[in-house]
This record gives sequence, structure tokens and C-alpha cells, in this order.
Amino acid sequence: MDTEKIREFFEQSLAHLTALASDVNILSQLLAVVGGLVFAYFTRRRLQLGFLGLRGRFPDGSPLTKIFEILATLSLPLIWLAIEFAILAIFQGVGPPSHIISAICSLLVAWIVINVVTSLAENKIWARLVAFCAWTIAALNILGLLTPTLVFLEDLAFNLGETRISMLGVAKALVAGIIVFWVTFGLSRFLEARIHKSTALTPSVQVLTAKLVRVGLISAAVLIILSNSGINITAFAVFSGALGVGIGFGLQKIVSNLISGIILLLDRSIKPGDVIEVGQTYGRVNTMGARYASVITRDAMEFLIPNEDLITQQVINWSYSSKNVRLRAPIGVSYDTDIPKALELIVGAAAEVPRVLSNPAPKCLMRGFGDSAIDLELRFWIADPEDGCRNVTSEVLVSVWKLFKKEGINVPFPQRDIRVEMVPPGSPVLSANEDEA
Repeated sequence: MDTEKIREFFEQSLAHLTALASDVNILSQLLAVVGGLVFAYFTRRRLQLGFLGLRGRFPDGSPLTKIFEILATLSLPLIWLAIEFAILAIFQGVGPPSHIISAICSLLVAWIVINVVTSLAENKIWARLVAFCAWTIAALNILGLLTPTLVFLEDLAFNLGETRISMLGVAKALVAGIIVFWVTFGLSRFLEARIHKSTALTPSVQVLTAKLVRVGLISAAVLIILSNSGINITAFAVFSGALGVGIGFGLQKIVSNLISGIILLLDRSIKPGDVIEVGQTYGRVNTMGARYASVITRDAMEFLIPNEDLITQQVINWSYSSKNVRLRAPIGVSYDTDIPKALELIVGAAAEVPRVLSNPAPKCLMRGFGDSAIDLELRFWIADPEDGCRNVTSEVLVSVWKLFKKEGINVPFPQRDIRVEMVPPGSPVLSANEDEA
């Protein structure tokens, strides 16, 4: 390190600051900037409350509501900008140069415009990153430091093989990545919302199309970032081959679930809204992701079932071709019951339940003669299995029970007759040991 050059640099900087400090015009401009900031800081709350009060006069969802919310968050720079504009007009009227105040006004305008634009985005993290990058570039340009900064970053470089990597290329890649991904995710959400609202596409095709659009946009964004940073894309050919080998071994399950998810979306065997049963899990398919399907049960529990299990295991799809489901309810009546009348009453009781379909109509059959009762079976149809099957079966059985009580039909229960015979006096009685022998 050259200590003489470092000392010379600090001496020149100190002399330049001393000259600036002795300039009355510069000191007055700095005082005006600091005073405007202090005044804006202590008065921003009143303006913020005024914007929030105007927002409350409009219904939720109105564009003016969003505008007033944004202006409320920008109360400090708005007041500061108004003060600096007034001071700038005074300086220009009096005559002395006012480069500092003019630069501050330009920076505040850039700050306000960038924040208004990025505040309209839904993802606040990406919006703040974009706002920071845009304001930094605008500030360097306004202060006349953009070109020297670019030259300085271009000189900071190193070679990686045959590829030259500079700090300017890295900075361009970061800025381009933030802006491109912000635009990509916003465009992806917009297109996915449009796809899901399309009535011409089935739910499975909607999910598949939305995922393909998202993957395509992200892939295009990555290529744009790499090309903008000056990295040769062909250098990734060897890396992609090694990555393929790694996927074949280490990521086998993940790739299997991904391919299984694409197959499920293409053959439409399972789609969002279906009522399925996999093993002990019974519920409605909520969403289908790249790795798993979300199934919500009647207990509001959400099971994440891997797509591979939906391909390799037996799956009962209660609503594959039709949502109509036939349920069965066993019923027993005593042997002294008028069976034709009982069958008619059971069918009528089932028809009174709102969820039971009238077409196909419920039917009741006699299945056989049991030990304690005549076995009957009620069969009825429902069209909303996602609302539960056991609860509607319970409603039907309660309706049958009420009608049986009204008509005097008994529902028997198992009975056993025990016959006790008296042993005549003088008869030999075997002991326990003799009985075992």
C-alpha cells in the first residue's frame, strides 16, 4: 500500500471539505435541506392522518382508497419536497446557485415516483428491492456519478478460466434479477388468475397450464439474467449433464413425484374438487402441486399425499365420472313385522332426507333371515359426497327410527334362551375331575 497516495487523498479531501464549509451559499443550502427535513419529520403525522381520513370516506376496494394509503406512507418525502421546492424558488429568485437543493428535489421526486409505482405490487419484498435498485440508479444519475461508478465497477474484475467476471456484471445480474423476477412473478400471478377463471378449461388442465406458464416464465427470466451478466450460457452444458446424473440418483423421489403429478394432470384421473379415498384417508382434493396433492378431510385435516402414491396405490375416486354415490344402510325388523309395509316405510323415510336423490330413487331389499331379525338393506343415492357420507346415513336411519316408532314396528336385538333342567334325586353327579377325565 502506498501511504503517500493515501495521505495525499485524505489531505485533498479535507481541503475540499474546508473550502465547502467556508462557502456561505453551500452552508445555506445545507441548512435549508436539513431544516426542511426536520420540519417534515415533525409535521408528517398530521398529513398522514389527513390522507387516512380521506381514505375512510371511500368504500373498501376503491382505487382511491389504495392511492390515499400510498400517499399516507409518503407523507415525509411529500412535505420535504414541497418545502425544498419553495426554498429552491426563493434561491432562484435571489440569484445564488442552488445545485444542492435542486439535486435534493430531483432525488425526492424519484423517491416518490418509484415508491408509488412499486407500492401497487402485491409482493412487498420484491417491490422494496426494485424500489431500492431504481432509486440508487436514479440518485447516481442525478448526482452525475453513474458513469464513474460504472467505470469503477468494470475495473474490479477477475478471471474464472476463460471467463472475465467484473463487479459491474455481478451488479447488473443482481439488478436485472430483482427487476426480472419481480415482473415475472407478477405476470405469472396475473396469467394464473386468468387461466383459473377460464371456463373452457377443465380444472386439471388449468393447473397444468398454470404450472407450465410459471416454469416457462422463470426459465426465461434465468436466461435473461445470465445473458445480461455476460456469462456464457454454453458453459452450463457440462454442469447440466452432471446435474442430470445427480437427479437420477439423489433426487429420484422428487422427480418421480414431479412426473407423477404431470401424468395425473394429463390423464385427469384426479383433479381438484374430486372426493377420493387413499388408504385410510378420505377427503376432497383441494390443490395439486408439483410434488403432492392436498386432501382435506371432513375433520378439516389437510393431508399432503405424494403424487407417486396416487399413481402406484389403489385410489377410490368417488367423483371420477359422476358425483352420484350409492350408500347402503342395514336395517333389522322383528319376525312379526309386515315386511311389505316396512319396506315402503323405509323408502318413504329415506326420501324425506334432503340430500337423498329422488332419481335414482331409494330402494329397500330383504337380504335374508337372521338369528334375531329379518335383515333388510336400504340403498339410496347422494350427489355431494364431499359433504360427508356417514352424516347423511345417520339422518336416514334417524328418519327410519322415528317412522318405526310411529307405526309400532319393533327393531329386535339379540336374545338367548337358557333352559335349566332339574336333576332327579339320587342321580350320580360327576365331579370336576371326573368330567375332565
